[in-house]
Parts: sequence; structure tokens; C-alpha cells
Amino acid sequence: MKTLRIYRLLVASSIRSRMQYKFNFWFSSAMSAFISAVEFAMLAVILHKFGHIQGWSLTESGYLYAVLHLGRTIYRTFASDVHHLEKYLVSGDLDGLLLRPIPVLLGLMTLNVSIRIGELVQGLAILIWSLHGLIASGQIGFAALPLTFIAIVSGAALMFGIGLATASVGFWITRIEVLQNITEDAARTAAQYPLTIYPKWMQGLLLGIIPIAFANYMPALYILRGQGGWWLVAASALIALLALAAGMALWRVGLSRYQSTGS
Repeated sequence: MKTLRIYRLLVASSIRSRMQYKFNFWFSSAMSAFISAVEFAMLAVILHKFGHIQGWSLTESGYLYAVLHLGRTIYRTFASDVHHLEKYLVSGDLDGLLLRPIPVLLGLMTLNVSIRIGELVQGLAILIWSLHGLIASGQIGFAALPLTFIAIVSGAALMFGIGLATASVGFWITRIEVLQNITEDAARTAAQYPLTIYPKWMQGLLLGIIPIAFANYMPALYILRGQGGWWLVAASALIALLALAAGMALWRVGLSRYQSTGS
């Protein structure tokens, strides 16, 4: 409880500092929403042209996109600077966090809290539109709503675990931007589309090595199509917890081997 109280206080302080520049906050929020909208518009154009992707309709693909997008938004809202650990390692600013009487990861997560209102609104809009279309067509019922919530939260935890593990590698190699482009950016982009469009080796990569497919595609198989069983949603949550635990373990090992820049 004490840790949670400290976390709330630090987050509130970070938000207040962000809101000192209101124009920058609202402009960046609007631009983030615009960029996300363009990404989905490209997918919509493809589906409008061909009708579907490997049997996945526009509303189903919109669901995949929205669940993944909202999970990433939650992750990057509450742990934005985990993704930017490299700059702390290169500049030596991580040393300042080591001197604070709070866990280093907690301190890092509460620095520069990014309130992604634009991305949140845009993701919710696509999700609501997709769910409305799917419910109206009779493909799913209202029972899909709580399962979708579970999928979004577990997806956020999964992406946080992957991001934390990738950032932790920086304690050994320092420069991790290229690695993050693979494990976070490229993997997330690939997961926006149905997994079946990729060759078998890439499906294995997105299911086993970088299991980002469990953030949206795997639970969607049951939620939208009734394939597999409820265990797909449970397995996705379990994979998220395992990824988070692995990321935390790698973080602790890496932090114990961290050598200051001496600056």
C-alpha cells in the first residue's frame, strides 16, 4: 500500500509538470490520434479493396487493431520511460534514480508520465465501432465485453513485460534502439493484422519468441469466432503474467550489474 501511495503521488507530480505546457500536451495528443487514425485508415482501404484479409472482415480487423492499440496505450501511459531507458544509461541520469529512496523501476515509470488521451479516444472509438458491428450482425454477444476488457489489460501487461525485458538488455549492451524496433515496434505492427497472413516461421516468432499475438489475435479467436475455447483468453493472460515476471527478473539481474557512467 505504501508503494502504491508513493506511485500515485509521483504520477500526480509528473502530470502536473506536463500540464504546465498545455498547448504542447493537447497538440501532441491530437497528433498521436491523427497518426493512429491514418494507420487504421490504411488497413481499412486494403479491406475495402479486397473485402477481407484471410477471411477476417473489416470489423474483425478493427477489433484486433483496437485491442492491441489500447493495450499499448495503457502500457506507454504508465511506463513511458521504460521504453526510453537507453537515454538514461547513456547520459548517466539513471544514477539519480539509484539515489532516491524508492525502487528504481518505480521511479523510472513515474518520470514523464505520458497522458495519451488522443490515442485512448481513437482506440476506444474503433473498438466501439467494431463491437457494435459485430453485435449487430449477431456474430458476438454482450458476453464479449468483459472478455475484451481482460484481453486489453492482459495485452498491456504483455507489452510491458516485453518492453521491460528489452530495456533490461540495455544494462549489458547500452544501445537498444534497434532491438526495440524489432521486439516492440515491428512486432506490434505485425500483430495489427490476422496472424494467418504470415508464413509459418513468422507465426512461430509472434507466438513463441516475441509472443505479441497473445495481446489480441489469440483471445480474439475465441471472443469473436468461438474457436478453441475460453482457455485461449486465460492462456493469453497467463502468457502476459509470465512475460511480466520474466521482464521483472531480467530487470533485477541487469540492475545488479549496472555500472555508473561516473559522471
